[in-house]
Amino acid sequence: MTIISSLQNPRVKDAVRLRDRRHREKRGQILIDGARELGRAIAAGVSLREVFVCEALCTSDDARRTLAALPGWGGEILYVGEAVFRKLAFGQRAEGVLGVAEMPLLKLDDIEQRLGFGWGGSSTAAPSGSTTAAPTKQRESPLVAVLEGVEKPGNLGAVLRSADGAGMQALVAADARTDLYNPNAIRASLGTIFTLPVCAATADETLAWLRRHSLAIVAARVAAAVPYTKVDLRRPTAIVLGSEAEGLSARWSGPDVTPVCLPMLGAADSLNVSVAAAVLFYEARRQRG
Repeated sequence: MTIISSLQNPRVKDAVRLRDRRHREKRGQILIDGARELGRAIAAGVSLREVFVCEALCTSDDARRTLAALPGWGGEILYVGEAVFRKLAFGQRAEGVLGVAEMPLLKLDDIEQRLGFGWGGSSTAAPSGSTTAAPTKQRESPLVAVLEGVEKPGNLGAVLRSADGAGMQALVAADARTDLYNPNAIRASLGTIFTLPVCAATADETLAWLRRHSLAIVAARVAAAVPYTKVDLRRPTAIVLGSEAEGLSARWSGPDVTPVCLPMLGAADSLNVSVAAAVLFYEARRQRG
């Protein structure tokens, strides 16, 4: 077994460049740093090109499980020394396994096809302000998260983690100001970015797609008059949140959009977007039993 010990090794330098968004987008590749994150990517069928391994750092149970799974995925395993791995690792956490993968590229229509959504028409979408109508369905009605204008990859990852936990069926990043596969987003999501169908689109495309498929649109707004618990989230629904700095844009208004608020009883007027998302997602889960 050959162990790469030079920090100037071309394979190492190529991988390090993927920390930069321009290189990720140019090459269509991403870095997956972290044993749990890499394990979830492998389980989800993400196409890995190569994995860097430092066995001396593979001390956690997650690292050992991921290391044991590597021989079956068919890519190249590159063994490196500790100094090289710490150069590759993102931040201060070095768990001994780090992958280079093809960037998953889903579009809005891919989400519909992948999940087999069979909704549409007035029979499944109650009026936007309704609080009582339950959907007519053979399967659980669609529940989609939309995050507009997100700037911080850590917030994106945290929202994804909550979406995964609450059983959301997809997430759309509309007019995102960070790329989906920023290493911080992958890390903050704990790898759930690979377990949940996720795509990026413009806000206009996203809104048109939701309307085309008759989803009720529930928009989180600080000044809304309707508390989030008073809206029926059992229907086919999109829960839409904006960035912390600017909130939602004006396009998320109109007769088919229901603005809702989270009561704020202290000095602050809003929550971190990932916390607000978790509250709304789990309210939908509560209503759906």
